[in-house]
Amino acid sequence: MTDQPYEGSYDAYDPYQQPYQPYQGYQGYDEAHAAQAQQYQQYTQQWQGQTWEAAQPQGAQQGYPGAVVDHGYEAPGGDGLAHPSRPSGTTAQGGDGGDSEADSDYGPATLAGNSRITDAQRAREEGRSPIIEPGMQPAGLTALLGLLVSGAAAINSYALLVPLIALQAVTAAGWFRLNGMWPARQGIALAFLGALAADVALLVAGRENAPAAILGTLGVWVLLSLVLQLRSHADPDERMYGLMATVASAALSIVAAGYLAAEPDAVTVGAAAVAVAVLARALPLPTPASIVVSLLAAAGAGIAVGGMTGLGAKGALLGAGAAACALIGHRVASYDYPSRFVHFTAGVALPLTAAAPVVFMLGRALA
Repeated sequence: MTDQPYEGSYDAYDPYQQPYQPYQGYQGYDEAHAAQAQQYQQYTQQWQGQTWEAAQPQGAQQGYPGAVVDHGYEAPGGDGLAHPSRPSGTTAQGGDGGDSEADSDYGPATLAGNSRITDAQRAREEGRSPIIEPGMQPAGLTALLGLLVSGAAAINSYALLVPLIALQAVTAAGWFRLNGMWPARQGIALAFLGALAADVALLVAGRENAPAAILGTLGVWVLLSLVLQLRSHADPDERMYGLMATVASAALSIVAAGYLAAEPDAVTVGAAAVAVAVLARALPLPTPASIVVSLLAAAGAGIAVGGMTGLGAKGALLGAGAAACALIGHRVASYDYPSRFVHFTAGVALPLTAAAPVVFMLGRALA
């Protein structure tokens, strides 16, 4: 060891100019890590570059029932999403016993897929109307039920009960189905029981006390629906939605009892006018022309049937008013891309149900 100072240049090793040389003992580890990172990037780009519907052939979306990705995302259709190249029988969260080995060949899933849309939204995107009106078959059933109500009202109140109860049952079920809540047996049963209670109250109280009987039954059933929903263990939003659907269904079913409270001649004219108006509305005409034709046909039917009951020409006003409300009910049953079952429940019942208050009020005014 010498005390002589170092005579060499300090520039021999400059850390800012010399390239970094990693420790040679970890060279194999660095190469494996780089290869793994490259493979991860490759699979990530592959998942982000295509959606589930584009990666799978037609009919293969539901080929892996119950398969879900690691993030809990469900593919359109509700059956879950599996890896595109995963063999049959394995899922993202569980497989056929070789999860650790099988999952090592797949990159992590991403959420770059198509979100689920409703039929109404898909119709709007495709340029189609989300409103589908009931066709001739539901209109025929409405006309048949309307003629039964019209003919039974000419007999007596007890004969009117038979088609009226059928109308109230279809109204209760159709409103829940129109709101996308099915099956909803408790709500339908509650609304139908309210309608039956209103019928009994009207038979006991008589037509002179009809408003009190209908409004009293409606108030009791709103309170009962509120109490039953408060006892539910569902989420607050679901309870509120169920409460509104139950109250509306019960209200419509109870309001249909207005046929039992109205004057018999008014029921005969109004129900017949609704039957004619719904049939005319189902004709293949432009919507404005169809509405005009329906109202004119209902007014003509009101005059014709009114001449047989004693209302005479006043039946035209009653028929036109009942038809206007029936067309509103018909429009409600056509809203937001309904299903075939909606057309044969709400589409059949709502036109007649919506016309009941007008038949009751105009019948008393014109009598």
